Amino acid sequence: MKKVKDFEIEKSRDLEEILGQMEELGGFQGSKVAEAVNILERMIKDKKSLNFLSFPACLVATGIRGVFKEMVKRNWFDLVITTCGTLDHDLARSWGDYYQGSFQLNDEEVKKKGFSRLGNVLVPDKVYAEQVEKNVQRFLSEIYKEKKELATYELVWEFGKRLDCEDSIIYWAANNKIPVIVPGITDGMIGYQLWMFSQDKDFKIDVLKDEQLLNDRVWETEKTGALIDGGGISKHHTIWWNQFKGGLDYTVYLTTAFEADGSLSGARPREAVSWGQIKENAEKTFVWGEATSILPLIVSALAGRL
Repeated sequence: MKKVKDFEIEKSRDLEEILGQMEELGGFQGSKVAEAVNILERMIKDKKSLNFLSFPACLVATGIRGVFKEMVKRNWFDLVITTCGTLDHDLARSWGDYYQGSFQLNDEEVKKKGFSRLGNVLVPDKVYAEQVEKNVQRFLSEIYKEKKELATYELVWEFGKRLDCEDSIIYWAANNKIPVIVPGITDGMIGYQLWMFSQDKDFKIDVLKDEQLLNDRVWETEKTGALIDGGGISKHHTIWWNQFKGGLDYTVYLTTAFEADGSLSGARPREAVSWGQIKENAEKTFVWGEATSILPLIVSALAGRL
C-alpha cells in the first residue's frame, strides 16, 4: 500500500516534480492525471501499438487546438477520429480569430454584434460563415478537377495541403499523412459546404473507404492504444473498431460526463471491457475532468518525456 503524501509547494519547481507528487497525493483525480501521463508515455513509446486520438469539435474552438496540433505534428498518434466541427473550427481559425467571452453574456446582443457563442468563446460570423464558405468552395473546385470521390481522411489531407497555416491540425495531418476520420462528416459547416457543392456536380464522399482504412490498420497491428477526450461518435468509433482485435491495450478516458444516465460519454473503461473494446488486462485509466484544464498538463508532461 502506498502512503498518502502531502503536496509540498517547494517541490513544485517544474512539471515533473509536480506530477511526481500528484502520483502520491491519494488525490481523487490528481493521481489519475499522473497515471494517465504514465500510460500515454508507454503507449506512444510502444512501437508495436497503433495509437488513436479521439476528441469532439468544441475543444478546437479553444486554445486546446494548439495541444491537438502539437500531438499531430509530433506524430504521437497514428489515427485521429473526430467530428465535422473540428474541420469547421480548424479551418475558420486558420483564416481569422476567435475571442474570449463569458458564459453569462446576453445572447441576443451577441448575435446582434455578429458573433455566435460556444460556451465562453465568441465565434465571429464573418470568420466562421463567410471565410469558411468562400475558401472551402474554392478548395472543393480545385479538388474536383483531380478527384470526384474521396474518403473523409483524403478530403482532410486535400484541405491541409492547401492551407498555409502551421497552427492548423489538418495542416500537420496532411504533412505527416495521419488520417483524420470524420464519421459524421455532414454534421457541420463543412458537411453543408459539401452538400452545396454536390448539387450540380457528381462529387461524393465515400465514408466506407474510411471504414476500410480502419479495418486494415486494426487487423494489421499487434497492439492498439487510445487517448479519448469526451464522448459521442468520436469515442464510439474508436472503441468500436478496436473490439475486432480483442480490445485496446492502452486507454485513457478524459471526460466530465457521468455514467448514471447510460450515456457513452460517461461510460467508464470497465463498460468497454464488457463489449470487448478494451482488454481486461489493458493499461487503462479514467480521468474525470475538463479537457482545457487537464490536457495542457498531460501533454506538456509528455513533451518533456518523449
